[in-house]
Amino acid sequence: MNYTYMVCCADGSLYTGWTNCLERRIKAHNGGKAGAKYTKSKRPVTLVYYEGFATKEEAMRREYEIKQMPRGKKLELMALEVEKVPCQF
Repeated sequence: MNYTYMVCCADGSLYTGWTNCLERRIKAHNGGKAGAKYTKSKRPVTLVYYEGFATKEEAMRREYEIKQMPRGKKLELMALEVEKVPCQF
């Protein structure tokens, strides 16, 4: 399974990415060396949204779509999925 996800950084900013292992990627953002450059100075991050896809290409396409959205639209996505993201890594 491949995922497109959004995290909320400690400064309130949002970061969108894709991965094939959501738990590992969130842990990397929060302390590993493999986290995104953007989130390294904005830790900790909290998972606030994700979608699952069968292929990497679909996940990457959705990542691009979300990155093009204004912040308000991203917040709307998060509000729709609030019950879906109970996990903390």
